[in-house]
Amino acid sequence: MRHSMYVQNHFGAKPFDICTTDNYNKTNRKEKVMMKKVYLCIDLKTFFASVECSERHLDPFKTNLVVADPTRGNGALCLAITPKMKSMGIHNRCRIFEIPKGVEYITAMPRMHLYMEYSARIYRIYCRYVSPDDIHVYSIDECFIDITSYMHLYHKSAKEFAKMLMQAVFEDTHITATCGIGTNLYLAKVALDIISKHTKENIGILDEERYQKYLWHHLPITDFWHMGSGTANHLLRLGVVDMHGITQIPEEVLYKEFGINAEYIIDHAWGREPATIASIKKYHPKNESINNSQVLFSDYKYEDALLVVKEMVELNVLRLIESRLVTNHISLYIGYSRTDGGGWAGGSRKLTVRTNSLSILMDEFISLYHLKVKKGRMIRQISISFGDVLDESYESYDLFSDREALEEEKKLQRTLVSIRHKYGKNAILKLMNKQEKATTEKRNTLIGGHNA
Repeated sequence: MRHSMYVQNHFGAKPFDICTTDNYNKTNRKEKVMMKKVYLCIDLKTFFASVECSERHLDPFKTNLVVADPTRGNGALCLAITPKMKSMGIHNRCRIFEIPKGVEYITAMPRMHLYMEYSARIYRIYCRYVSPDDIHVYSIDECFIDITSYMHLYHKSAKEFAKMLMQAVFEDTHITATCGIGTNLYLAKVALDIISKHTKENIGILDEERYQKYLWHHLPITDFWHMGSGTANHLLRLGVVDMHGITQIPEEVLYKEFGINAEYIIDHAWGREPATIASIKKYHPKNESINNSQVLFSDYKYEDALLVVKEMVELNVLRLIESRLVTNHISLYIGYSRTDGGGWAGGSRKLTVRTNSLSILMDEFISLYHLKVKKGRMIRQISISFGDVLDESYESYDLFSDREALEEEKKLQRTLVSIRHKYGKNAILKLMNKQEKATTEKRNTLIGGHNA
């Protein structure tokens, strides 16, 4: 049984309202906490469904609405359901067939472009009150805000500041937000995920002391940010079931078991998080990559899947050309259909040149595909990646490279990029894109794999 309504701890089982903001504001520790860094983690409640309700002038807390594409069949994933449906025990991200037969509801086709517009609109609302430098967008419906310097400016407590932002969002969009307040990014996220849903005002607050007192023995451990089932199962083999248990294991044992990941596991067990919004914005990865993946609309045969790989390679090359980047490392992942036993195939390859040439990269991917993928197997998922991506100034050649031909090819690719920018992604298509099993033309009308 999930301990969602109670926090289990060595001080005895106590109801979650000990962590509510009302009680927290009555403690004499409030001023002590507020002198530290203070972050908000704001989430927009059932965002896609709330947007659809807002567009229809409906109340998501009184309306049964599902965001899903019924043309994909009864097994189509519901991207969001309204809080009203959640209150009926229906799980978010369920399949259409999992909705009880007697429940009547509105089906809204996904409109990703509209959701992105709402997200940008809400971001602009936040920017009325804080600088973009103090906002870290975590996803389309969630962000972190460093409000440390703004509480004094607006003469508001952290809770009052959060309520001000949440109210501004609601007045402008009719979308309800929830919020976690913490003395670091991790605690703000945990306050949002675990505590806010159990408070009347949809706001949770944590500092390290309260985290250790009230959440060290919270179950399941997978409720905590970045604690996946794989890590939880690994910890279980060590006899650890909760965050407190992690603090009782010698650190050298954790490093032996988890390697470098032990560092954030240990920090999070104590409620610590050294990263700040400022450090996130300054971070630049040493090695970048360009990736592309898709789940096919149906099971594909060997040759048909190769056609899609070719389309994906071409799209990734255009991204390289547009950004003036080159690569010397490619990766291919093929997911076989569950109806054909599942499993996967693929691999990676280091190239002898660093390039953004379509002809070179296409030949390498075709070769890797033939080498790694089994004929006769049905395919449902494809992912490709260009790794070790650097600026075009690092382009290199081998003794057999026809540099004039490569330069002409690059000019053609740049022209294609220019046309796509001006007239749309489907302005120019190749013959292979018009074949029955091709996916590029259709996917160019989607955002994140869903209707734009």
